[in-house]
Amino acid sequence: MNPIFSSLPLSPELLQNLESLGYTQMTPIQAQALPSILDGKDVIAQARTGSGKTAAFGLGLISRLDLEAEGVQALVLCPTRELADQIARELRRLARCIPNIKLLTLCGGMPLWPQVASLEHPPQIIVGTPGRVLEHLAKDTLQLDALKTLVLDEADRMLDMGFGDAIRDVIKKTPKARQTLLFSATYPDDIRSISRSVQRSPVTITIEAQAEDVEIEQLFFEADPARNKIDALAALLLTHPSESAVIFCNTRIDCQDVTEQLSRRGFSVIALHGDLEQRDREEALVRFANGSYRLLVATDVAARGLDVKDLPAVINYELPSDADIYVHRIGRTGRAGSTGLALSLCSPREIGRAQVIEKALGVSLNWQPLKVESARQETPPPAKMITLCVDGGRKEKVRPGDILGALTGDAGLAGTDVGKINTFDLRTYVAINRKMADKALARLNAGQIKGRNFRVRKLV
Repeated sequence: MNPIFSSLPLSPELLQNLESLGYTQMTPIQAQALPSILDGKDVIAQARTGSGKTAAFGLGLISRLDLEAEGVQALVLCPTRELADQIARELRRLARCIPNIKLLTLCGGMPLWPQVASLEHPPQIIVGTPGRVLEHLAKDTLQLDALKTLVLDEADRMLDMGFGDAIRDVIKKTPKARQTLLFSATYPDDIRSISRSVQRSPVTITIEAQAEDVEIEQLFFEADPARNKIDALAALLLTHPSESAVIFCNTRIDCQDVTEQLSRRGFSVIALHGDLEQRDREEALVRFANGSYRLLVATDVAARGLDVKDLPAVINYELPSDADIYVHRIGRTGRAGSTGLALSLCSPREIGRAQVIEKALGVSLNWQPLKVESARQETPPPAKMITLCVDGGRKEKVRPGDILGALTGDAGLAGTDVGKINTFDLRTYVAINRKMADKALARLNAGQIKGRNFRVRKLV
């Protein structure tokens, strides 16, 4: 049994809030990292997505805040805006028991000047991407003289995306007497190098992400070189149907190509990669997570902001060359005690990659036959939900409860017909049972939300 949070030197307010959130026992990364983090030590930790690392560094940086002091005291750098938003939501939940804490996200793809205005009264906590944070530092709209805690999250992906120089330039603007926490899914030489240059005698923590730890059934299928690999993928999806699945590709071009070809075959599928505009990326994440698409085709970097609980399956359209990346991919399924499914297509030229994965896992790979011809008779099932977009969000004080009230009141829908509601600054997305979507759209456009008229449209 893992240790409990009450065994840590946390404030009564934090412990009470953790209990209200249902956090009692610590995950392995929390149990190993938190004592050192709370003690003010530098930490370098290897842990996969879903391990609870955000709460580990979040509780640490919140505990070190001085609410009487001015200036930015904690900075979290991460690779994508989606991940920054996810981290910010979790930190706000962890800190909701403490009054007057201000948190700000600083990411690219958003207007600069509203951020400048928010920085005139500096928050205690900033979560952001390296490029945008460095931009504010260069314009002198952000100062980090009072920084106590620096967190580098998903450090391997930040380096993969070319943020290495920006990270170092940001760190030059911080006090030397800071605490630095580095979290990474993998430990390549570049990560060890950056740790040596920015950390002081860090405590090293490794949470092994072995297949047997996470209840994942792993099946491998050899793709016939004489056939189109998309045919093999379509057969795989039809013979192993799943309510939802993430399909991983190694490049943006393959990601878009796979999405288009699956769509032509009738699959409910959407793409997520770095070439998409920010709004399109947001909508892709929202619509997959709320059940409006069954399949998400993604690159590793783009998927870093994906936050989908109970993901039934992960599919490798292409095997990664790094075994750690393979383990990181499949670790998105089989969480919270549920059994996951990882399916991998392997062309003859990828056999060497499969052997690297087999050696790293220390188990024989489970190879299965794939019947492409018989699967062609099957029809892909549609998604259960459809997303409606309301042109009103947090800036208009629109809350999820307002949308739900309008749908179950004026529109007359049952609460079970309404799915996830995601509110952004200027827009709100709401998932509706496919059979009720047209009725909900008509009623919302004809009626009011919170006593006001908002344009509502169906995303197709």
